[in-house]
Amino acid sequence: MNAIRLRFLLIAAAVLLMSQTPVPDLWITNLNYIGLFAIASLGVVLLTGVAGLTSFGQAAFVGLGAYASAYISSVQGISPWLGLFLGLAITASVALVLALLTLRMSGHYLPLATIAWALALYYTMSNMEFLGKYDGLLSIPPLSIGSLALTHERAYCLVIWTVALIAAAGVLRLLDSRPGRAIRALHGGSVMAEAMGVSTFGYKVKVFLIAALLASVSGWLFAHFQRAINPSPFSLGKGIEYLFMAVLGGVGSVWGAFTGATVIKLLEDQIQVWLPRFIGTGNYELPVLGAIVVLLLKHAPKGLWPYLEPWLPKLLAIGQRKRDWEAAAALPLRDKPQQGQTLLEVVEVRKVFGGLVAVNDVSFDIKAGEIVGLLGPNGAGKSTTFNLITGVASLSNGRVRLLGEEIGGLPSRLIARRGVSRTFQHVKMLPEMSVLENVALGGYLRSHAGILRSVAGLARDEERRLFREAERQLERVGLREQMHEPAGNLALGQARLMEIARALCADPVLLLLDEPAAGLRHQEKQSLGRVLRQLKGEGMSLLLVEHDMEFVMDLTDRIVVMEFGTKLMEGTPAEVQASPQVRAAYLGMEH
Repeated sequence: MNAIRLRFLLIAAAVLLMSQTPVPDLWITNLNYIGLFAIASLGVVLLTGVAGLTSFGQAAFVGLGAYASAYISSVQGISPWLGLFLGLAITASVALVLALLTLRMSGHYLPLATIAWALALYYTMSNMEFLGKYDGLLSIPPLSIGSLALTHERAYCLVIWTVALIAAAGVLRLLDSRPGRAIRALHGGSVMAEAMGVSTFGYKVKVFLIAALLASVSGWLFAHFQRAINPSPFSLGKGIEYLFMAVLGGVGSVWGAFTGATVIKLLEDQIQVWLPRFIGTGNYELPVLGAIVVLLLKHAPKGLWPYLEPWLPKLLAIGQRKRDWEAAAALPLRDKPQQGQTLLEVVEVRKVFGGLVAVNDVSFDIKAGEIVGLLGPNGAGKSTTFNLITGVASLSNGRVRLLGEEIGGLPSRLIARRGVSRTFQHVKMLPEMSVLENVALGGYLRSHAGILRSVAGLARDEERRLFREAERQLERVGLREQMHEPAGNLALGQARLMEIARALCADPVLLLLDEPAAGLRHQEKQSLGRVLRQLKGEGMSLLLVEHDMEFVMDLTDRIVVMEFGTKLMEGTPAEVQASPQVRAAYLGMEH
């Protein structure tokens, strides 16, 4: 049986058993709150832990879901089930506006913006007359299923935990999918993801909406479980507490949300019991809780879940991905240009940083099936030129055309759609993902499954096709045996080959390699050279940026040499080797 499915069944069985056995009512109450907190914390895990977007506003979205359903069910007498959809609609609308306003911010500005709008939403809810201001709303009806009203906490326990486990299963399915890999690339891999064709801003908005909707569902359940609400549980302090839960449990793990919710809830209860015995009455619970959380994080910086997981039975351990794609159909291939056709034209491109001219009116072209080297000493402007071609840097002047179509100035994801794929001077990968998954990210544009299809499990055939292609490209570069290893375990030479496999997974018409031999040992350079010769023999068109002249001499058809941002010369490898200008540029010799 699938290990993840078994884990869900065991948790569900434990909750069912506890809710139907004569355990103290306090246990059931705590279990209910843990489930409610875990649903909201799941959104924080997805938003902050996976996508790298720190938010303090999760509690405000819980409040939107709670107040929307509480108002129409208690004041307007409408079914709480309609209240769920109203809450989701209001939350999605508010979250979309906030996402569009704030998610382009970076650094400390984004967390500050989430604090600002969390406070704004809290005080808005607190000052609306029809929502009862600070007193809130009372006499909220319970949820009902048919004619059965859920008036007992044990019945609510089953509903809350059913929703919590469905939410966890959905998030796990999402992360293990095409859009999930794109979401995981947002945290530290945005430049690489854009080069693979991913709209990183679009996925930030989507993750933000998912996190908000999870919070809204938690708020809906909370309102009808409590039967009365006021603004206090939706304050900035509670938003910080949700962040505490995710970080303490393990901010990068779905199960960390459940672990953190459990620990925080039980700590709060125990602090309230024990603290008055030592320091008397007073509002000291939050400072003490904060101090305990800090101490725990000092000794468990990645959260508690990574320490708990090894203690689970081996039966529950998640193994490597099942290799079930042998019979999958191949992904579609794009039309390739005829050999010798002009593929890329770089016309007088220029890049100015302030008063510094980094690239000064450089021009060259590449024919289909040709390997062109872009050489020069360190600081010659090679990588900047490379980034101008791929859209990572913006042109100050000049033009870049691919198969006659203007691509200069386009974002890198749109250039990738036209068939340009690349590697990076410094290897960019997702180290905790497997080598296979990293390479599969390169096939993002060759697949189409979105978030809803992935969560519903309707994209499995496409996933198999994608992993079949990823394995084929790994075999092409000699890394098939390492495909299930975490990418962070690879040596530098293997990591560069993995990057090439990822770029090839996009089925490019032009492959650009940015200093692929940099930092490699002699044997690693030989392995890389064999792969590039194989690609050359298969008719692949390449632009190879290098400063190692010896490495590229027997690989390239033509070489463009740069010095101080200008084009020094262009010719065959033999002509370049014989040029006194090139020798002077590399060795500082007079000529």
